[in-house]
Amino acid sequence: MSDFLADLKARVLVHSCTSDTLAAALARGPMTGYIGFDPTSDSLHVGSLLQIMTLRRFQRAGHRPIALVGGGTGLIGDPSGKESERTLLSDDVLEKNVSGIRGQLERFLDFGAGKALLLNNADWLRKTHLLDFLRDIGKHFSVNEMLRRDSVKDRLANRESGISFTEFSYILLQSMDFLQLFDDHGCNLQMGGSDQWGNIVSGADLIRRLRGAEAYGLTSPLINRADGRKFGKSEAGNVWLDPKRTSPYEFYQFWLNTDDKDVAPYLKAFTFLPVDVIEGLARASAENPAAREAQRALAAEVTALVHGGEALARAKHATQVFFDPAGNWRQLTAQELQEAFQGAPSHALPADALGTERAALVGLLADSGLYPSRGQARKDLPNGSISINGQAVKDVEYRVSKDDVLPGGVIVLRKGKKTYMAIRVEGGA
Repeated sequence: MSDFLADLKARVLVHSCTSDTLAAALARGPMTGYIGFDPTSDSLHVGSLLQIMTLRRFQRAGHRPIALVGGGTGLIGDPSGKESERTLLSDDVLEKNVSGIRGQLERFLDFGAGKALLLNNADWLRKTHLLDFLRDIGKHFSVNEMLRRDSVKDRLANRESGISFTEFSYILLQSMDFLQLFDDHGCNLQMGGSDQWGNIVSGADLIRRLRGAEAYGLTSPLINRADGRKFGKSEAGNVWLDPKRTSPYEFYQFWLNTDDKDVAPYLKAFTFLPVDVIEGLARASAENPAAREAQRALAAEVTALVHGGEALARAKHATQVFFDPAGNWRQLTAQELQEAFQGAPSHALPADALGTERAALVGLLADSGLYPSRGQARKDLPNGSISINGQAVKDVEYRVSKDDVLPGGVIVLRKGKKTYMAIRVEGGA
């Protein structure tokens, strides 16, 4: 067994711990610990990745992880860190979300016999009777204490939204989860982000009160970006773990574009590379920032972990071609192109229009929305700001033809350095 807690500390991934005796408890032998995942969507995003990594580190250290999907608490909504109450999910949507998250977690943890567990708290919360809940659980919670919690105080300060009794009760339900897992599986450790500290402490305290046993809480710091922007967001929105939402190429690019100030902390948080290797990468990047050696290592490690080696190879190949001035985009496969421009805006063009006036570049630039008008497109074309499949085009009379169609039936227009439009050729070009 490796030292789980020491590894987290070396990676600066410990924010708070309920007891100094946790290290000794972990050293005595395999321990069971859990982290909950909120099913607000049918896919997790990179904001959840740190907690997934924590469970995986926990299992690699010889302990037994429980991934708890909140099929029951998801009907309520956690007020922690939220400025207003969440929209309540229907049973059908919630079940779809739980199923999607379950499939993703299975890629990271070993759920074989006697190993990790994947549970849904709806299995016991739906069976709980209100009077039993109020009598057996509710009497152990002080409203005065709950009102002092940041997640509640912040909402009470906002008179327009406030907090409903539904969300106010969330902390009791999460505490009940910890108690249930303690009783059923001997789980005496709950982990999570620092925003979950109050909920975690309440659960440990409930176990102490009702079972006379010590349970532990351990939180990790919230991941931030050096530039102040929210971690896990790209220009297109959330960076999802589902490849249908965020393609492996887009996922790879997200990590590749990490700020120099963030790359070492991200390598510690989101990879299993040894800390001394990470420090070496950080030094190399400091000496030669343009090489982006640390970013390349980060992007490769996380993309391979989430999407596998084949997806990583496609993302790296596409990146190499796109960012090589002499790169030939026809070397790319249809799948590589599809993944690269999955999130890009698109515009349909009938195959029989190729080479005709309907495929005039000036018209496509305006019709696709890259330019507000044909006149503006005609004015800008000669300055070389427009490219087709990576090659600058200055001819205002240019018409796209079959020769411009890449594998998979796509033609890629680019305005400037970062604005793309995928022209989807329909009808068998």
